Amino acid sequence: MRLHVNQRHARVLELVRARGSLRMTELAEALGVSAVTVRRDVEALAGEGRLLRAHGAVTWPGEGGLLAGAAPSAPPAAPQDGMVLGMVVPSMEHYFAELAHGAREAVAARGGRLVLGISNYLPGQDPVQVGLLLDAGAQGLLLQPSWERGLPTAEQERQLLDLPVPAVLMERRIPPGGRLSELDGVRSDHVLGGAAAVHHLADLGRERVALLVRKDSPTAPLVQEGYEAALTARGLTPSPPLEMHPAADPAGYDDAVARLTRRQDVEAVIVHNDQDAIAVAQRLRAAGLRIPEDMAMVAYEDELARMADVPLTAVAPPRRAVGRMAAELLTARLPQGRAAAEEDSPRRHVALLPRLRVRESTVGRADH
Repeated sequence: MRLHVNQRHARVLELVRARGSLRMTELAEALGVSAVTVRRDVEALAGEGRLLRAHGAVTWPGEGGLLAGAAPSAPPAAPQDGMVLGMVVPSMEHYFAELAHGAREAVAARGGRLVLGISNYLPGQDPVQVGLLLDAGAQGLLLQPSWERGLPTAEQERQLLDLPVPAVLMERRIPPGGRLSELDGVRSDHVLGGAAAVHHLADLGRERVALLVRKDSPTAPLVQEGYEAALTARGLTPSPPLEMHPAADPAGYDDAVARLTRRQDVEAVIVHNDQDAIAVAQRLRAAGLRIPEDMAMVAYEDELARMADVPLTAVAPPRRAVGRMAAELLTARLPQGRAAAEEDSPRRHVALLPRLRVRESTVGRADH
């Protein structure tokens, strides 16, 4: 089975760490990919400071080596040189980059330094990245764990509770009844975000609304919860969500659109995320449907939505603000950032509201 680029990167790191060093040709053979592909993967990982390249070979940085996400020329600062915070995210694509930028701004404003670890959506990499950050002197951790469907296992809970430094969860809803309520957390309120999309469409007279989501997304269940609650509140009947395969390809988009259009009475669709919304919009128009006249659309994410052929109305989670507030909560838990009166301050679970940005895919060009 062909590996996704993130899975391939994780496999490269696993092989090189186990062997210490490998020739490029050996690595390509082990992965079953071309020399060009493995060279591109290694260049990306070396650029992030996660591997070292030398004369047709690749080596593991070794003990005290570079962290995931750290530049080769900038090894992690020791604690005595100033505050060092670690941050683990699944990826550094658009969404997560905004979180990191917000956190970095808050840390820099307090004279500290933020160092990244990237888990590549692999739950087993979360503790690995945490360990690397702690070894490098991180005095606190900002964590967006790669929990399946957004829910931790008992072992993942235990790992977080056993951390030797303060930690703040980002963009993860802390499950009610679990023990993680002992941690601070900051997240976007995706339930209210999903509800906002429904209310916008219903206010426009679009009462038969479908939902299209990725099966593996930890955000999708929250958007679905808001979707169902808002329709019920308005006396409307929710439909079961249309789920797409995690590794969506052109055939997957074609199938999703076919299932959507078979629902004869659907007047609008909410699609999570932007990439999928753009692909679905293209196929709806190719099938002869007009947007928004025949089918109104709301994307959930708002990274790329404005760049669609018909600019898409979108729900925009406050990514940068989440990162910034999470860093502020974390620094307040550190000895150097904590006032004596705040030593026993209660834990905080903060939910920031997404913003609805209205564009032509719901209101049309003439009305916008």
